[in-house]
Amino acid sequence: MKNLINWFEIPVTDMARAIAFYEQVMQISLRRETMDGVDLAVFPYVEPGPGGALIKQDDVAPVAQGVVIYLHTADLLASIERVVLAGGKCVLEPMVPGDDIGTIALFIDSEGNRIGLHQPA
Repeated sequence: MKNLINWFEIPVTDMARAIAFYEQVMQISLRRETMDGVDLAVFPYVEPGPGGALIKQDDVAPVAQGVVIYLHTADLLASIERVVLAGGKCVLEPMVPGDDIGTIALFIDSEGNRIGLHQPA
């Protein structure tokens, strides 16, 4: 079975402070990146295992429910259809956010959680 959890993002308002915190707490080094104008600090991970990043973006803010977990799917469109059939709502239609990383979408689950789906390229 493939990993169910594929990618996560943790919203931040002060990237330098957040990097210092996570590097100290987790005893790791985060890798700074910019993708499509968005500031990221990527946690170390070994492909094809799960990975994640801190993210600083104008339209994303830290809140109690701020972490987004991306779940792996082999068929994003079929998964979104099942979300809707089960009573959820797609809040970000499938899109390709960068070069050769695949397609993503976001949905609201039955409890009101924002969850992501990722279909690798």
